[in-house]
Order: sequence, then C-alpha cells, then structure tokens
Amino acid sequence: MWSVHIPWTQLLLHLGAALLAGGAIGMERTFHGRPAGFRTHALVCLASSLLMMVAVYEAAWFPVADPATVRIDPTRMAQGIMTGIGFLGAGVIFKEGLTVRGLTTAASIWITAAIGILCGAGLWLAAAVGATLTLGVLSVFRRVESLLPVHVYAHLSVRFARGEPVSEMQLLALLGERGFTPSDLSYRLLDGGVFEYAMTVRTSTQRNVSRLAEALGNLPNVSGFSIAPAGR
Repeated sequence: MWSVHIPWTQLLLHLGAALLAGGAIGMERTFHGRPAGFRTHALVCLASSLLMMVAVYEAAWFPVADPATVRIDPTRMAQGIMTGIGFLGAGVIFKEGLTVRGLTTAASIWITAAIGILCGAGLWLAAAVGATLTLGVLSVFRRVESLLPVHVYAHLSVRFARGEPVSEMQLLALLGERGFTPSDLSYRLLDGGVFEYAMTVRTSTQRNVSRLAEALGNLPNVSGFSIAPAGR
C-alpha cells in the first residue's frame, strides 16, 4: 500500500539533500576541531528531514474517510523538532578558562535542524540558501570576527596576608600597565586575617589575562588570586 501512496523517489531526494546540507556544515565544524562535527550535523539534518516528512506525508500513513474531519498541521512537527534539538545544543556548550566554548556549534546544530525541516518539506531553494549562508557565516564571518575589537571582562580577586597588602593605588597601577580598566572595587577581610580586593576588570586583548596572572603570581605578598570570566 505504501508504494502506491508514498513517492519513494521524492523521499530519497529529501533525505539526500538533508544529508548533503548537514554533512557540509558538519565538515566545517570537524575541520575546526569541534566536538559536534560531520556525523552529528549530518544526523541532525537527516533526522529533522525524516520527522518533517512524517508530518508532510501524514495522509499516506494515516488515511481518513472524511478529510474535512481531520486537519494536518506539519508546522507542529517543526515546532517539536526545534524545541527538542535544544538538549543536543546544550551538550556542546562548556566553559574553558575565561571563555565559554561551543555556542557557535550549538547554533549550527540548531540551524542544521531547520535546514533539515526545509528539506523534509521540499522547500529546496530555502534549504539551499540556508545551507549556503550557514557555511558563509561559519567560514567567512570567522575572519571578520577576528578583525573586530572585543572587550574581555573578568572578575578579579586578589588576597594578601594581613599587614602586607599592596595599596589600592599600586594595584590599580599594575592593572593599568597590563591594559586593564577596573570597576566595582570592593574590599573584604577574611578569616585568618586575609585582606582581599575584588573587582570587575576589562581589557581589549585576551593575551592581557595571562600577563596579569603572571604579574600577580610574581608579587611576593600575594597569598592568592582568582580571575574568572564575567558576562556583560
């Protein structure tokens, strides 16, 4: 019965297009060493296309005597796919040092699912344009992004043994020499007589973070310090 109602040639075209688009995006991610790469994106796009075809060709596997009594709404399947893909995107996001990695890969997984939906629905031009623009964003925009000025924010805390703290002016001078602009400066006296400066710092170069850590580590009266990423 299915061979009569379902156009198998067209179904294979849907799946092949989804596999090609997802694989192309995944290859770019694999080339840049991302954990979710070629196979992940190909499977996401393929699965989205399959699920969308379940909705598009629902009349073939769920025949009804009176079509007026049952309304088919394929957009509900698309909504479910885009909602469910969130767990996979969240799995590739992690914090590494002062940066949060995986956001671009999570976004690429999300848009790959959308491209799979377009392939499943047979919107070929939209799918092709979407895949082309996605590859352009991931490759060309990478070079553009590297040329843009970026501010790096971090929470800084520096601890000194009681009676041996560096003065506020000295600490601010050290930060200025390393290219940092401080704000929200606060002071604390901790257990054991440890004095702590805490603040938010901003710099325009990621390399300055390692320079600051090296400078603080070389101060003889520093009992400890912490540099943690901060969002703005």
